[in-house]
Amino acid sequence: MALAQPRVLILQHAAWERPGRILDSLEEVGLAVNIDSIVDDKKPKLPSFDSVAGVVLMGGPMRATDVEDHPGLKAEAKLAKACVTCGKPLLGVCLGHQILATALGAKLKQAKSAEIGYGPIQRVDKHDYFSMFSKSATVLNWHSDSVSVPSGGQLLATSESTKNQAFRMGSALGLQFHLEVTGGLLEQWLQEPAMIKGLKKSQIAQIRQDFADADSQIKVFADSVFSGFAARCLTYARSLE
Repeated sequence: MALAQPRVLILQHAAWERPGRILDSLEEVGLAVNIDSIVDDKKPKLPSFDSVAGVVLMGGPMRATDVEDHPGLKAEAKLAKACVTCGKPLLGVCLGHQILATALGAKLKQAKSAEIGYGPIQRVDKHDYFSMFSKSATVLNWHSDSVSVPSGGQLLATSESTKNQAFRMGSALGLQFHLEVTGGLLEQWLQEPAMIKGLKKSQIAQIRQDFADADSQIKVFADSVFSGFAARCLTYARSLE
């Protein structure tokens, strides 16, 4: 399946794990996108790799290495490695972050309990791919797995419970947390049974309050990261024309 013009390929793993602010940034620079889900396809049909200007791997409820139940994950891992090899921009969010890292040889670890809600991350290193404006920032986490930094990767941010909150490898950036979430998207999550399983009403209320308190600053952080990714995709797209 060839695309008529260079596009950014966004791969989702659950209907509610939408690109949110990532898509906003791509559209702002005029990039076309192709949103698809191949996670359960044994032989997924992907666009011609040469016509793809960048790749986004979104979050999802499955484990990054669960290829028996979700065979499309194998193709996504190969895609991630190919992007790093040739310098094509790639952004991995939560599960996407873990797919990227494990594809590059990192270890996946299941936490004793899920990390859900808003909390601080600390900057470890600086890079243009990841512009934290201060040493600490509040972000939204929603995961039960964590992943090590692959050999040769650059650790960018960490937290008390998750060592690898952000890393880069060449042209790829992985984020364990969710900068893409808007108010509307968060409400969808908080009404999705798969997302709030095990959460108390008080925890859900706290997440809503924390969003109200922190999102104005998170949006600035998100716009910086995602606009930078969009700019790299645009540059890559122009090189394909």
